[in-house]
Amino acid sequence: MRGTAVLSTGCRPATSSGVNPGKPPTRVLRLVLEYDGTDFSGWQVQLGKRTVQGEVARAVQRVTGERVVVHGASRTDAGVHAEGQVAHLRTRTRIGCDRLVHALNAHLPPDVVVLRIDEVPEGFHAQYHATGKTYRYRLLERPVRSALRRNRAYLVRTPLDLERMRASAARLTGLRDFRAFCTEARTRGRTERRIDRLDVRREGDEMVIEVSGSGFLYNMVRTIVGTLIWAGIGKLSPDDVSAILESKDRRRAGPVVPPQGLTLVEVRYGDGPGPASP
Repeated sequence: MRGTAVLSTGCRPATSSGVNPGKPPTRVLRLVLEYDGTDFSGWQVQLGKRTVQGEVARAVQRVTGERVVVHGASRTDAGVHAEGQVAHLRTRTRIGCDRLVHALNAHLPPDVVVLRIDEVPEGFHAQYHATGKTYRYRLLERPVRSALRRNRAYLVRTPLDLERMRASAARLTGLRDFRAFCTEARTRGRTERRIDRLDVRREGDEMVIEVSGSGFLYNMVRTIVGTLIWAGIGKLSPDDVSAILESKDRRRAGPVVPPQGLTLVEVRYGDGPGPASP
């Protein structure tokens, strides 16, 4: 796929630190971020609450002296993690990209880190130019809760039928109307979305559900997971899942599972995924 924004081949070298009093030209920078969402009230800035967007903007101000708006590709909810969130900002700083990564990380808290920064063309937008995203949800499949994974996986004490979950997941791929799988009060406009891949696999005592698509409605991924859990415990058949999809009735789908098992893995653009490693 070709996107509307194409990355430049690199980032301008550092010639000085901070903002030049002579007002150098504005640059657009794309950041790839990793964070543990446990102690955040989500991505988006909220009055009186700790958010990822707010922490990153604060770090930028401390390093460059500028007050910037950091635009994220995904407005992750409270408790949701990210391995490859992408954001962009506009700045006049002349600090080189590699140096800026380390400077920002020196001012960020331990639960959020900048993995990479690239300079991108004017007009690039992290959210609107994204062509796809991948999310991963982890289910802890055992009778006893985990002290170590309580913020990274959702406990399901009932054994899950892997093949039944895979057969049900197959009914959700392709271009579909996911009105039955979103929170209607927060969803506006068209509810058709394309799921390119919906994998279900077992890793030790965890069931891992990974979904890639062009975009997702509010609570869509967590509702899909809740519905697949119902399939896994025998409450729904694959045909039931198809019927729920066709019904467009949110009341028939599974519950919205808690946020702690969900991770934003990557955001893709026309030039490929937002790099997830420096």
